[in-house]
Amino acid sequence: MTITLIGFAALMFLILLRMPIAFAMGTIGFIGYAALGDWNFNGALSVSARRMIDTAQDYGLSVIPMFILMGNFITRAGLSQELYKACYAFLGHKRGGLAMATVAACGGFSAISGSSLATSATMAKVAMPSMRKYGYSDALASASIAAGGTLGILIPPSVILIIYGVLTEQSIRDLFAAGFLPGLLGIVFYMLATRYVVWRNPKAGPAGEKLSSKEKWHALRSVSSILGLFALVMGGIYGGIFTPTEAAGIGAAGAFFIALFRGTLTLAVLKEILIETARTSTMLFGVIIGALIYSNFVNRAGLPQELVGLIQSVGAEPFLVMLAIIAIYIILGTVFESLSMLLLTVPVFFPLVQSMGFDLVWFGIIVVVVTEISLITPPVGLNIFVLSSVIKDIKTSTIFRGVTPFWCADIVRLVLLLLVPAISLWLPGLLYSH
Repeated sequence: MTITLIGFAALMFLILLRMPIAFAMGTIGFIGYAALGDWNFNGALSVSARRMIDTAQDYGLSVIPMFILMGNFITRAGLSQELYKACYAFLGHKRGGLAMATVAACGGFSAISGSSLATSATMAKVAMPSMRKYGYSDALASASIAAGGTLGILIPPSVILIIYGVLTEQSIRDLFAAGFLPGLLGIVFYMLATRYVVWRNPKAGPAGEKLSSKEKWHALRSVSSILGLFALVMGGIYGGIFTPTEAAGIGAAGAFFIALFRGTLTLAVLKEILIETARTSTMLFGVIIGALIYSNFVNRAGLPQELVGLIQSVGAEPFLVMLAIIAIYIILGTVFESLSMLLLTVPVFFPLVQSMGFDLVWFGIIVVVVTEISLITPPVGLNIFVLSSVIKDIKTSTIFRGVTPFWCADIVRLVLLLLVPAISLWLPGLLYSH
């Protein structure tokens, strides 16, 4: 326990020194493992090397670069503008409708890209000019983009869910199914938050133009390819037609042809897409390897078992323990970015959660929802800072003020998911219980 606590403190120190989290976790995991074996660095080196080789050769992890490649093709195909127009066609004529259309478009785009930051940056360029044209307040306009962007880490295919599945050895297919309904619930709650804002201040979100049925149909047809691709990929996974890895390959190929037929794919663009995919995938694999090495150290030190013993000795109710874990996540979310928080805590908490009889798929959804909240809460709301870097004439304080109703809506959704686990577990149970 002492070595583990020293290692955790050293890890925090390295992160504060701005060392990349992959190297920080790998370093502390390696040294900690050696310390547990009477400073046997050969043993620690052997375990770390084996972990690196096994991770690099894991066929199941090929889902990560394939989904990233699919998202990059879709982004370069320019479909974000059409997706926003389609949502605007059905919602824009309502008060606050452009903000609600932004949330819906963010949900659709993030379902393809799988990235919250990419969704926020892309939709800021697409949606912000329209909302300013119709006189939306900067607070509501920017907040709807920042909050909508958080949906990218929950609505499948989600890279965060994939990483959680790797760390906890849970089925990625089950996690994708479990994230679907909570993701839709997030869109609904964000729209309700928008309605609350315009109810309080009607001038914050004036109604836009009402389009004819013909214009709505045309807008819907313009995104038929992206809707078809999403239906193919996720429908194939949910229907058991192909595995998540096969679905990722099919999705990447489909996105390639969509970009090709739309005339946006040149050799130079293809080269940029491949380089960006390789760069992002390498970063994520480095993070996963570092986290797994750190997890080896934590498990070898017996920290999860010590926590289980402590909980059993004091006789704490499992639900109260879960609330304490959620509180820790919310506190950490004010100072850590989402991926770092996930990697630091999941190796420690998931054995404890499992020992108390909670479903690890359900716990994964809870963790991701809490992580979503951390993306838009001060002082380190990563989506807020990404948005302020794209829209340079809006103060960060304005975005934080505007996003308050949205993270309050997230808290309500989190409470619902805690009290009603069936919201997360109903779809996996329906599809895969045999």
